[in-house]
Amino acid sequence: MRLFALNASSALGQSIASQLDRELDPHEEREFSYGEHKARPLVSVWAEDVYVISSLHGDKNLTVNDKICRLLFFVGALKDAGARSVTAVLPYLAYSRKDRRTKPRDPVTTRYIATILQSVGVDGAITMDVHNQAALDNSFRCPTVNLSTAKLFADYYVRTIGSSVDSVVSPDLGGIKATRAFIDAFELASGNVPALAVMDKRRSEGEVSGSGLIGTVGDHVLVVDDMIGSGTTLCRAATACREAGATKVSVGATHGLFQEGAPRLFEHKGIDSITVTDTVAIDTLSLPAENLARVTTISTAPLFADCLRNMQA
Repeated sequence: MRLFALNASSALGQSIASQLDRELDPHEEREFSYGEHKARPLVSVWAEDVYVISSLHGDKNLTVNDKICRLLFFVGALKDAGARSVTAVLPYLAYSRKDRRTKPRDPVTTRYIATILQSVGVDGAITMDVHNQAALDNSFRCPTVNLSTAKLFADYYVRTIGSSVDSVVSPDLGGIKATRAFIDAFELASGNVPALAVMDKRRSEGEVSGSGLIGTVGDHVLVVDDMIGSGTTLCRAATACREAGATKVSVGATHGLFQEGAPRLFEHKGIDSITVTDTVAIDTLSLPAENLARVTTISTAPLFADCLRNMQA
């Protein structure tokens, strides 16, 4: 087994390697003065099962497309060097939000990303809380694993705030299944079964609408989602919960993208805490220091390490 992490994901890669009681295998990423680059392994990968960690989110140094291109070239180099298999470990999978046609002639970018990854030799993919599990399954023609953070967040909240959670809110109808999985994990960790509520949400031309809240909202509410983009969706949910009588609203999401700094999210007076995982390296985003300090990050390294360990068993 060989384990690499491209430079932009080195922090998470090192955490995963540490969980596996090993070091990351060395590689080179070289920049050229005319804007091109190359990446290559610095150890033999001949007949090896290789895992490459690369979270495909944009940051202040590299765009989403930059990271995709670097991953593609590195996978190609590994296959050319004789790797038996290459599994892409993609903590955040770019373009996964456009998983179906909602307008005439819309692209289905989840499928396109799967196609180009497989075209350079990816033999398997590991993701985490991908936006649409069915779209992932239908897009890839190689084995895929989509890890869930339900237990990770449940354990974190029970450890930090105890079992006194009255309601868990899904910000939209599409998140109900994931929210139920979180409630099940929270029940196992705490013995308490919070009520489920869901927001009515419609998105068109980038605009989010709908403010109906379906279900019971108690005093202490958790709003859970797969990602934080601009923060608009979570702000709507927090406002609705406060209007329904909630006295404390905690927000948790797997992927903290914080697009353009998500100013509305940090200005919202009704959100008491914000928790994300390290699938996105938020210290590489353009977040003001005072906002960065308000975000709690929990590690996904144990989940990825367990997955890799099981795959090699």
